[in-house]
Amino acid sequence: MHDVVIAGAGPVGLFLACELGLAGCSVLVLEREPEPRSPWRSFPLGLRGLSGGSVEAFHRRGLLDPLLTASGVDNVPGTDEPAPPRSVGHFAGTPLDPAGVDLAALPYRLPGPALDGIMTSLEAVETVLARRAAELGVEIRWGAEVSAVTEDDEAVVVRAGEHGYAARWLVGCDGGRSTVRRLAGFGFAGTEPQLTGYVALATLADPEKLRPGFTVTATGMYVTMPEPGHFGVLDFDGGAYDRSRPPTREHLQTVLRRVSGTDVTLTDVRLASSFTDRAMQATTYRRGRVLLAGDAAHIHSPLGGQGLNLGLGDALNLGWKLAATVRGHAPDGLLDTYPAERLPVGAQVLDWSRAQVAVMRPDPHSRAIRAVVRDLLATADGTTYVFRRTSGTSIRYDLGGEHPMAGHNAPDFRLADGTRLGELMRDGRGVVLDFGGRLRDVALRHGSRIRYASGPARADLGVGAVLVRPDGIVAWAGEPDPEAFGKAVTRWF
Repeated sequence: MHDVVIAGAGPVGLFLACELGLAGCSVLVLEREPEPRSPWRSFPLGLRGLSGGSVEAFHRRGLLDPLLTASGVDNVPGTDEPAPPRSVGHFAGTPLDPAGVDLAALPYRLPGPALDGIMTSLEAVETVLARRAAELGVEIRWGAEVSAVTEDDEAVVVRAGEHGYAARWLVGCDGGRSTVRRLAGFGFAGTEPQLTGYVALATLADPEKLRPGFTVTATGMYVTMPEPGHFGVLDFDGGAYDRSRPPTREHLQTVLRRVSGTDVTLTDVRLASSFTDRAMQATTYRRGRVLLAGDAAHIHSPLGGQGLNLGLGDALNLGWKLAATVRGHAPDGLLDTYPAERLPVGAQVLDWSRAQVAVMRPDPHSRAIRAVVRDLLATADGTTYVFRRTSGTSIRYDLGGEHPMAGHNAPDFRLADGTRLGELMRDGRGVVLDFGGRLRDVALRHGSRIRYASGPARADLGVGAVLVRPDGIVAWAGEPDPEAFGKAVTRWF
């Protein structure tokens, strides 16, 4: 019997498998697709943006350099001062200038080797994670589609094809149409679509008729990518298109002409798919021994590019908590903090997606709101607000700590000897940074589940010590009070 079976070998399932494998758990990943390679996962159709928070997660597990290599991205060495972000992205098709971000308004930001964000592909992410999972002893079975789930107090049995697999826990990372979610009886609630979106790789007879980048029009929006023939269209049809069939060349041309207001011609379509802005979320992320993460737990439109990052955040939050539960040393209620912390984050992202759709609707009221929003986004406050919401580094969980840093993503503290926090987290344990060297005895009494490091920091941001969870969240911060520190360690480890 495996400790954990994961349904889905996408980025979320693979990242979770790596987290569990790092902790010594026995993990089996079942993937319904027959093989990992697909044109929808490679460049350009598989192009995705990783937020700063996601990039930092790869850094903390020693996977950043392989990811940058696989993505064809050059790393930028950390400087002595926090640098402006390289990209902020867009809101509802309005691009934002990264130079407009007010660095002074970003809490607990320190320079480090992790970039604020990078462009990559699903194939690059999955290749790096699959290689690491194999090194950690994770087994991946391709062409294994889940068809049945049964559960009792001791185990879950997952049926895939002719085989049944028993595990202590099952995690559904099997996408927006999750079989695990359906079979395990999770509620799924939200809002119905207002639009149909299309993504295509095609040959255009007259590409000069389309503007580069995002263009919001009187009837919708279209975006042209740097790769010739790669474009997207949003058609506010109430989600009426029949998505059970791929869009034809004729249909795509009709929609693109209507939305763009041009007579552009598509001579052929190599690949095309459709999506909607349907925004739904599981009512809980755990039912008994079954959990959900990624698109299995929440779906929304791809506006803002937060779906992949939201799912990776789920995996990062869940991995160490489930591993501690499997290994038998989790404090009471630790696993239940996963849905408690991640459900609100998912709800915020769904509302962020809904807000963009509301601003982009082709009606007079939305056009008026869009003009106001565009003016606000042109300010430093507006640009900084969007960056904080989308960077993945400004999430704060309500952990009840007295210090305002508690619950935040930990800055990449650098000790005087050059050691960075991210380098201390590569084995998946929690970390104590004791800048004054006064918590050693208390920390060492709590065994090997946390790593202790002491010494002055090049910038300690006004705290004497911090306790960082394995997911990079500050569990406690403040002056070296052994009693308060000991309570925090006991709570989480």
